[in-house]
Amino acid sequence: MRETILVTAIGSFSAVTVIESLKKDGYRVVGCDIYQAEWVVNSKIVDVFYKAPYATDRPAYEEFVKMVCREEEVAFVMPLTDVEIDLFRGWTTAAEETGAVICMSERKMLDICRNKKVLEEYLAPKNICRTIPGRLLSEIMEEAAAESAAGYEQLEYPLVIKPVDGRSSQGLRMANTAKEMELVAELCKDGAGHYLVQPKISGPIITVDVVRNPKTGETVCMPRRELLRTPNGAGTSVYVFKNVHLEQQCRDIAKALDICGCVNFEFVEEQTPEEKNGPGVWRFLECNPRFAGGLAFSAVAGYDMVRNHLNCFKGIALEPEGEIADQHIARRYAEFVMD
Repeated sequence: MRETILVTAIGSFSAVTVIESLKKDGYRVVGCDIYQAEWVVNSKIVDVFYKAPYATDRPAYEEFVKMVCREEEVAFVMPLTDVEIDLFRGWTTAAEETGAVICMSERKMLDICRNKKVLEEYLAPKNICRTIPGRLLSEIMEEAAAESAAGYEQLEYPLVIKPVDGRSSQGLRMANTAKEMELVAELCKDGAGHYLVQPKISGPIITVDVVRNPKTGETVCMPRRELLRTPNGAGTSVYVFKNVHLEQQCRDIAKALDICGCVNFEFVEEQTPEEKNGPGVWRFLECNPRFAGGLAFSAVAGYDMVRNHLNCFKGIALEPEGEIADQHIARRYAEFVMD
């Protein structure tokens, strides 16, 4: 009998790669999404589809997942979005109540990664990568009020202001001057303790798909430089490349966080005056504790992150990386008739 895997949010960017990999390996795939089937192309490629309640409605979503796991005899659950990761990390009895393995890292790691300020403060003292220090907007506002003459003039610009647990660039704002900072502070004043302020580092975004099996200590890293990306941070044209120094940083970060399975790291490749034509310096931005929207790029380049993510939760060793060539990869969109 084929094992059944529940994949959530199958309308998200990574879903088609996840579903196709699981189906290729012979699994029965149950998919769900908050939209009805005829609105979601991937509903056509799963074995069974369910319309789900919003994960922000915790009681309803938990009951829904328990029902699906019971009815479909689900063995593994793969949450694909941050809001679902947040729900499952707070649902401490999920495995017992669903009878399924929830394919994500332990709560301790997730609590660190889902707070950008906590993550930076956790990694900085370990000296395994260059981070971007930040402060809470509430602290900066208090100082500006105390320095009534200078206000926000004492800050060094440009600055990035974003929610500490933000996702897909939601809520991100920029301030290039003291006046702009004053406007941002006014807009965000009610939730100022929830916003992180960091210096803006210019340079290309580097994303790295990282899969780690903590039982064996194996880690495989697939970096790519994002050449074109959507406003919410999804890459549409990338350059896949190999770099032993960057990959070692990623292995060290994954070990420090005790990651299990596949996650995605983001860096800014900062160009220094002496390295205008060189690789620059990598500044660690964040860890997305789930598959990246650009997961398909790693698959096209030659490594199945989905299969190996599942291997981590089945007690199976990671597959060897093999020869991955440096290459440009671009994605396109297609239309489907759903009726």
